[in-house]
Amino acid sequence: LSLTAPRSAPAPRMQGSDATTFDATTYMKTLPGVTAPLGYFDPAGFMAADGVTEGKARFYREVEIKHARLAMLAAVGFPLAEQFHPLFNSDDAPSYLAFQQTPLQTFWPAVIMAISVLETFSVFTFENPAGGEPWAISKDHAAGDLGFDPLGLKPDNAAELAELQTKELNNGRLAMIGIAGMVVQELVSSSKLF
Repeated sequence: LSLTAPRSAPAPRMQGSDATTFDATTYMKTLPGVTAPLGYFDPAGFMAADGVTEGKARFYREVEIKHARLAMLAAVGFPLAEQFHPLFNSDDAPSYLAFQQTPLQTFWPAVIMAISVLETFSVFTFENPAGGEPWAISKDHAAGDLGFDPLGLKPDNAAELAELQTKELNNGRLAMIGIAGMVVQELVSSSKLF
């Protein structure tokens, strides 16, 4: 699903003696995902760090979207794998151990190769690190845009798109917390959850 962020005005700059300094927290507050009662969600304080540039702020948003999408898949797949696992010979093992028990010796190299091919395309969203800033996303890339919307679910209206993006981020944030909790609970109890 391609949830492309609407193109917006230039990123905010701090007022004062140095008007060219990028204000990351103000910039992130203008993006989808800011909801009450938490408002702007940055529990680790990445955007509050000194020297965060616009490219780095775009990188953080891209990383958050990618992790949110993977966590939503994992939050469904983790309990499902305990009930139905055609690829794993798990002998009713908890999900956190099931992936190690596959009888297919070529399964994991094939998975790594498929992930590598997909991740190669994300390299083209970065700024050139030679002479520039490493880990910075280019300004013309819309966060989370994969260019893939076969069902045509992406709204044309910018307000509807921002609302859908906020829902995606909030569900993804909850999924990240949820999958972490499921894994920790299985590690502590050494038994299946479902």
